Amino acid sequence: MTTPVCTSASSAATSARQTLPYPSFSSYVKDRQPVLLRTARSLTANPSDAEDLLQTALTKTYVAWDRIEDHRAVDGYVRRALLNTRTSQWRKRKVDEFACDELPEPDVTPAGDPAEQQALHDAMWRAIMKLPARQRAMVVLRYYEDLSEVQTAEVLGVSVGTVKSAVSRALGKLREDPELEPVR
Repeated sequence: MTTPVCTSASSAATSARQTLPYPSFSSYVKDRQPVLLRTARSLTANPSDAEDLLQTALTKTYVAWDRIEDHRAVDGYVRRALLNTRTSQWRKRKVDEFACDELPEPDVTPAGDPAEQQALHDAMWRAIMKLPARQRAMVVLRYYEDLSEVQTAEVLGVSVGTVKSAVSRALGKLREDPELEPVR
């Protein structure tokens, strides 16, 4: 038994193919994108560069889609486009680094022993805790909280002159503290 063929349906399908220049390209990309992306990632170190490389190769493939006679060999065409595009990028790349006699990095000063830094930190807090409460509050607000003299005066409800004189006396006491001798 033969199946009747509707000529109007086949002519509609033919006209649909003519309006879409590459009807199977999008299905090819959907099916093969993961495999092609793995190939692109093997050519580059950066996954973002691999995505860009694949996009460029697929663009070249889309432009040449009509010229590809055997669509079973499209993978080979895309892989060759990936390789050629990567080779062109490699040849065109800029060399931003070059050898020189002097290193451009500044000399790094050693940070010091963390144990010594912690001991100094502890000694500083012990010295601050010896200060009267009002002076201690002013020193902490000025130097640990980075408030200005005006802001410190507002927080404590005193005049700016009081903050200046109290902080000055507190710093004098801290300079005389024997625990902080190694710092000077």
